[in-house]
Order: sequence, then C-alpha cells, then structure tokens
Amino acid sequence: MVETTDSKRKLLEELKLRGYSPRTVKSYTSIIVKFLQRTNKPVDNLCEEDVRKYLLILIDKKYARETIRLTRAAIKFFFVTILDKQISTSIVPLPKRAKKLPKVLELDEIKLLIDVTSNIKHKILIMIAFSSGVRVSELVALKVDDINVKSLTLRINQGKGNKDRLSIFSKSVRDLLLQYICQRKKQIEYLFPGRKGHISVRTFQEILKTAANKAKIYKRVTPHMLRHSFATQLLEQGTDIRYIQYLLGHRRLETTQIYTRVSRTKLEHIQNPADRL
Repeated sequence: MVETTDSKRKLLEELKLRGYSPRTVKSYTSIIVKFLQRTNKPVDNLCEEDVRKYLLILIDKKYARETIRLTRAAIKFFFVTILDKQISTSIVPLPKRAKKLPKVLELDEIKLLIDVTSNIKHKILIMIAFSSGVRVSELVALKVDDINVKSLTLRINQGKGNKDRLSIFSKSVRDLLLQYICQRKKQIEYLFPGRKGHISVRTFQEILKTAANKAKIYKRVTPHMLRHSFATQLLEQGTDIRYIQYLLGHRRLETTQIYTRVSRTKLEHIQNPADRL
C-alpha cells in the first residue's frame, strides 16, 4: 500500500510537471492505482508480461477499445517516466479506432432547443455551443474577458493540448450576450458561473436534456452533437476544412476530415451557421 501511494505521488508530480490536463492526470493516476492493485507486486519487479496479462483481462471483460488504449498509454508513461523501463506498445496489438460518423442535429432542431429555453443563461450556452463549436469543457470555462463582441470571436485558453486559439460566435447571440453580462449583479470572472467557479459539464448536459424534452426531440442530445453540427454546417457552406480544423482545435487534419470535403473559403469570410436560425 505504501509503495502504491508513493508511486501515485511520483506519477502525479511527473504529469503536472509535463503540463498534462487535469482530466488526463485524473485518468492516468486512477488507471495506475488499479493496475498496481491488480498485479500486487513490488513496482521494481513489474515487467511487460504483467502489462500484457492486465490488458488481456480488460479485453476479456469487454472493456471499450478506447479504454484499453488509454490504459496502455498510461501504463507506458508510468513505466518510462517512473520506473525508467522501456515498454513496447506492441505487447497487445489493438485494432484501429472505429471510424464512426458524427451524430448531428438539423438546424430546425437546434432552433427548437433555443426557442424552448427561457432562461437567458441556458439559452446563451446553447447558442454559443453551436455557433462556436468549442468543446463542452472549453465552453463552461469561458471567462467574460475571453469574449470579443466587436469581432464576434472568443478566446480558448489552454484548450486540449495546452494550446490557445480563437473561435467564432454568431451575431444572433451578441445582443443577448451583452444583455446577460450587463444584468449580472456583480462582476464575476466566468461567463457561466457556478458553485465552484464555473458551471460543470454535467450541468450543461442536463440543460440540453431538459431543452430536448421540451422541444420533443426524442433522441439523446449531447453537447458534442452541437459541436459536430457546427462543423458539418460549415462544410456544407463550403468552408475550407483547414479553417474548421483550427476552429475545432484539432491537432491533426485527418480528425477533421471525418466531416469530409475541402473548399477554399477564407476564415474572415466564414458565415456562421447559427445566423441562419
């Protein structure tokens, strides 16, 4: 137990020093603790065969492909940085990620979500989610200073991969946004404040669920569907996929290519899909 605690502490330190996101830090430490508890061996005696056996257990238990990939990545990081041992990523060959088509909402469905939402804060959340395409974790953490109502842009600070970037939002939300900011009783750093600084991802998920029920949209509506819908609508307008890649914060172009074709539209000429609502 003492050895596990010490290994966890060292792992936490290394992850933080290397600038990993809080989400990755939490995932990696949880994975390593479970791995060490399962193997029940002194860490210095751990070897590739222990890793292989552990991953095969997860496969036999029908864990998702992405969970197994993440587990393998976490264990490799632990071996290399904490134990100073090399480990081959081919110890358990895994099939490539399944290429699933993104689930999207139609424009009339998104309009319904907005129309049935009376709470101004909730309405703005939905409108910015769709008209910017930001990740839900980026959306809830937006600060008032990140919003530029003149240029209709918002700044994402230290997004996925610890990179800053800009995205856009629609003219249709600007007046509502200014009204919302001005009517708040006190100056608050976050655009969408909550009990612990800003609202949680879970809170926004519930907001969308409530809106979908009111709009009688009988399918599971998620924040990521708004992001997918934003990208899909931009492509249908002929926006260059390279600009969509930038707006979405994708590191690799092939990640964005799931939304298909490339055109030659320039960033400054992008028509925001939310302005068509």
